[in-house]
Amino acid sequence: MFKNIEELMEDAKNYPSVAELMIAVEIEQTGRDRAQIWSLMERNLTTMLDSVAKGLQGQKSLTGLTGGDAKLMEDYIQSGKSLSGDVILGAARDAVAVNEVNAQMGLICATPTAGSAGCLPGVLTSAIKTLNLTHEQQIEFLFTAGAFGLAIANNATISGAEGGCQAEVGSASAMASAALVLAAGGSTEQAGYAIALVLQNMLGLICDPVAGLVEIPCVHRNAMGASQAMISADMALAGVKTVIPVDEVVNTMYNVGRSLPAAFRETAEGGLAQTPTGRRVMEEIFG
Repeated sequence: MFKNIEELMEDAKNYPSVAELMIAVEIEQTGRDRAQIWSLMERNLTTMLDSVAKGLQGQKSLTGLTGGDAKLMEDYIQSGKSLSGDVILGAARDAVAVNEVNAQMGLICATPTAGSAGCLPGVLTSAIKTLNLTHEQQIEFLFTAGAFGLAIANNATISGAEGGCQAEVGSASAMASAALVLAAGGSTEQAGYAIALVLQNMLGLICDPVAGLVEIPCVHRNAMGASQAMISADMALAGVKTVIPVDEVVNTMYNVGRSLPAAFRETAEGGLAQTPTGRRVMEEIFG
């Protein structure tokens, strides 16, 4: 099995696609057959799309801290006044929708974590509309993203507690960006550049959940992540390359995460969590 992105790109030469490589890895590691693995990913896809739809209903979270922003964004898109364009803002909207459902304790698909679960579905829903992806291509998109996510996890971390938000939203956005590049007809090399672009632009992003809850600023960071994934994919497809190789960027993300003080790694002891308002919110919720 590939241990990093360079090996992934090399191994993929022996398969029809990165998605098929990932399916082969799953068969080898789990002992399940192809039909079972495909069915499980199909369930993940359904869960993602359902969480987007539910999030757009505008319900509040149990704490009342979040909820309704995805609906506001949808209304804004429908007004025809958006500055970012419907594709990018739509991805951001759907990313927010998923994480608002997560904050409601609803069913989401962790990709790769619950706190970053909106980035990939947000990018995927925009890709479905923009690229007219078939049902099969949507599932292949998820396998592709999973392959790149596995390579990142093998050499770094996807945990906010270990590496800050750069490891969660950063990794999720990188996975989504790589899958988007390939779905749009780009090369695996360009997918690697997309990952490098995403991660180098998120280096040092801290994890500072207000009151220790995956709501503020987590929900809105997924919008940022989905947007960054879209832009990085476009940059890579345009021919933009990074000077630092993708695996070196991944390793740097890991090293930066390990260097972050504990206050900035999901402890709620720093950043926005320790603002006067952040401390007040924690007191109001937990007493």
